[in-house]
Amino acid sequence: MTAVRCSVRSALLDEPMAGTASQIHRYLLLEVPGPWGVDALRDARLPMELKRELRRRSYSSRLRVLLIRRFRGLRSVERPRVLIVDANPTRPTMSAGTLTNLHNVLGLAVWDPTADPHSGLERRDEPLFLVCTHGRHDPCCAERGRPLALALSAEYPEQTWECSHLGGDRFAGNLLCLPHGISYGRVAPEDGAAIATDYLHGRLDLAHLRGRGSYPFAVQAADWHLRTRLGLTGVNDLALTSFTGDRSNVVASFATAAGASWSVQIRIAHAAPQRLTCHATRMLAAPRFHLLQIDRLDTRPS
Repeated sequence: MTAVRCSVRSALLDEPMAGTASQIHRYLLLEVPGPWGVDALRDARLPMELKRELRRRSYSSRLRVLLIRRFRGLRSVERPRVLIVDANPTRPTMSAGTLTNLHNVLGLAVWDPTADPHSGLERRDEPLFLVCTHGRHDPCCAERGRPLALALSAEYPEQTWECSHLGGDRFAGNLLCLPHGISYGRVAPEDGAAIATDYLHGRLDLAHLRGRGSYPFAVQAADWHLRTRLGLTGVNDLALTSFTGDRSNVVASFATAAGASWSVQIRIAHAAPQRLTCHATRMLAAPRFHLLQIDRLDTRPS
C-alpha cells in the first residue's frame, strides 16, 4: 500500500498553518546547481571540507545556509551568486554578489559578528521568491514545489529561485518571500504569481500565510489572528511591540500603522501525534495555537 504523502495528510486534517514558519531571520543563499541529496550541507556536490565548515558556522552563528538554483538552470556556474539577508522586522536588508570560487563564501564579512555583514556585497532592494523543491529531503517538496517554481519563474524569472529545505514539508508548496522572511504554505502553481505580486506591493495573502520567521511560533499565530480580525494585509500594517509567555500561553502586543495598540493572547496546545514528514520514523505532536482573546489597549480611534 502506498503511504499517504505528508502534505496530503496535513491538508485532509485541515491543519492550521498560522504559526508554522521556521524561526529564522538571517540567511546566506549560495548558488549550487545540481542535486542536493537528502541533507544539502552534507550531501550536495561541494568539497567535503567546505560543507563541513558551512555546517559548523551555520550552527554557531545562527545563520541559515540555503542552497539555491534556477529552475531548469545550468548544471554548473562559473561565478556562483551569494546573497545575505537579514529579515529584521523593522528594517530588513539584503545584499548580493558573485564568487570566483565557492570557498570564498567563507571569507564573507557575515561570519564576523563585529563587522557589517553586507560588507563587500551590493545592497539589493528587489525582493526574492524562494520555492522549496528539495525532493530528496521530502518528496512533497518536489511534487508540489517544482510546479510552483515553474509557474513563478515564468512571471518573475530573475527573482525566483529553487531552494533547499525550508521546513514544514507537509505544507508544500512552500514559498519564502525575502527580505521580510514571510513564509507561505500550500501554494498552488496558479496562486504563486498573485502572492508574489501582492508581496511586491507590500501586501500579504492571509489564506496561505504561515508566518514571519523572525517571530516565535505563537507570536506568528497572534499576528495572523489580529490581521484576520482587523482585515490588515499590509506587510507594515502591524508591528510587534512586546511579548511574554511560557510553554502554555503567550501574550503579544502589536501597534497598527494607524497608531492603535492591541494585545493577543494565545494558548499553546498539541495535536495528536503523527508523522510530520514523508520520511519521518517517529510520531510527533505538532503545536496548536488557539486564540483566547484580543483586546484593544488604547482608547484612540483606530
